[in-house]
Amino acid sequence: MEVKTLVELFDERPLENVLGVEIFHPEEVIYVCPEGTPEHAWRQLKDYFAHRGIEAAMEFLYVNIYDTQKILELFRAILKDHPDAVMDITGGTDAVLFAAGLACSEAAIPVVTYSRTMNKFYSIQNAPSMHGYVCDITFSVEDCFLMAGGSMRKGRVDNSILSRYMEDIDPFFEVFLKYRRRWDKIVTYIQRVSAAREDGTYSLSVQGDYTVKGEQGARLTAPEEAFRDLEKIRMISGLKIVPEESVEFYFRDPQIRAWLRDVGSVLELYIYKACLDTGMFNDVRTSAVVDWNGDDRDNAVSNELDVMCTRGITPVFISCKTCMIRTEALNELAVLRDRFGGEIARAAIVTAEPAGASARNRAAELNIRIIDLNDLEEGNIGESIRSLMK
Repeated sequence: MEVKTLVELFDERPLENVLGVEIFHPEEVIYVCPEGTPEHAWRQLKDYFAHRGIEAAMEFLYVNIYDTQKILELFRAILKDHPDAVMDITGGTDAVLFAAGLACSEAAIPVVTYSRTMNKFYSIQNAPSMHGYVCDITFSVEDCFLMAGGSMRKGRVDNSILSRYMEDIDPFFEVFLKYRRRWDKIVTYIQRVSAAREDGTYSLSVQGDYTVKGEQGARLTAPEEAFRDLEKIRMISGLKIVPEESVEFYFRDPQIRAWLRDVGSVLELYIYKACLDTGMFNDVRTSAVVDWNGDDRDNAVSNELDVMCTRGITPVFISCKTCMIRTEALNELAVLRDRFGGEIARAAIVTAEPAGASARNRAAELNIRIIDLNDLEEGNIGESIRSLMK
């Protein structure tokens, strides 16, 4: 369906503001916005469409959404100037929708809406070619951030190199499961014996004491069995242990060093690979950092998503915890999902511990799926991830 002018009802939910434009590629799009809509909202939309390669001219008109007569007059004026317009009523408030309906019935222009449940556009009036039109748009993780007025920053992990490590991830995770209860102490020991120099540089060659200082004055001894298992999977090499005296080994490369010095990396990598292995996502990212305001200032508010995926237009937000699930973690995940994914988004939290009743109850209230130790140990992770999309 060729569309010259598309009229959109501005909505707080980002998807509703862009999907019609993505589908129709109009020459011009007119947004009917509530008075008080912040100025940066239209700048963010322009940035988003520029990123997506959509060159439609954009006009933003403002109206008191509680004055139905004013809204109706605005719509009549728009349709008088653009008699060939198509109206998308997917977004908007009840009052705006009511007035839009009155104006469209007078002008008999094509009117469409989008169903999230069916993932289809439907004709409400005079748009038969769009009735049941399947939305085949695909978004990347970065698209989702930009759509909501944010931007994607560089995270801890360079996703472009991860394909080199796919064969390492499952064996690495098996080592983690074997030593799960001691993993934080193992990582702390590795941190102590492989500290960087004062100028920030470091060596892949490690020489350290057999016993080192742990947290809160504790003493940590070299995790001999864990080191031998890490050597078997080629994450370290040249292991030499002199009991009660010293430890020597080499990290395979700087990336392996970073992962072995971070408690949560192994679980994040495992979930990242599990999402890829399902074959159902068009984009998968780990350590996806979102800048809330999209301006990349040093003091800007930002959050990191351990793993984030997209399938079509549906984003999936996944938080990974090697510890017990806390209410704060669930609340934070829900906020990120709602802000940068909207109603269509899915969310899950993965824990390497058994999930308790209180955590499950809170997760259910927030519509967050829990994947816990039982799922990880039983090898059900792929099915658990697939079930998120059902």
